[in-house]
Amino acid sequence: MSIEVLPATDFDDVAALVGPKKPTSNVCFCLSYRIGSAENRALRGEKRAERVRELCHQDPPPGVIAYLDDEPVGWAAVHPRRETSFARNRLIPHVDDLDVWSLWCIRVRPGHRKQGISHALIDGAVAHAKKSGAPAIEGYPVDNRGETVNLTMAYVGTMGLFESAGFAKAADTGSTLDGFPRVLMRLDLRDPRNGSKKA
Repeated sequence: MSIEVLPATDFDDVAALVGPKKPTSNVCFCLSYRIGSAENRALRGEKRAERVRELCHQDPPPGVIAYLDDEPVGWAAVHPRRETSFARNRLIPHVDDLDVWSLWCIRVRPGHRKQGISHALIDGAVAHAKKSGAPAIEGYPVDNRGETVNLTMAYVGTMGLFESAGFAKAADTGSTLDGFPRVLMRLDLRDPRNGSKKA
């Protein structure tokens, strides 16, 4: 089994992982944090898909994709925080003035869970952010204290998952998800010891 994580430049692969089941739907595509709320509400159907297609051609693209033997099996949304809604989110604090990147969504395709893909996605997102010049990267997972997280809410990740990738808790947040508090986890990429680890 070989997992490779690459920048999300292929729209069809992004659509396979986070696109809605109905092409006319106005949900998902992992846009709610990536673009402004007004635009997010306005985009429907094909216009929503076209917006994602545009993002895939931008530098940096909207995230990274995990491939298992060339099949897209996982997605992670990662981008400079200043260009996401987290820049204005009152519940998620700003730790400092660094031009930090945000990692806010981790999705593994059904049938491929518990194969280390989430870990590979985080490592790949870290490597992508570092290569793009990010001084640090943040995640906003739940502190589930070992309890089970509803799969529909598990996209933010858990504190333990981020800790295993070398992140450390930097702050509490005012946000909760599925009854669990969310915490701000941070990894400083200026330290040469930090970066992508082998999955």
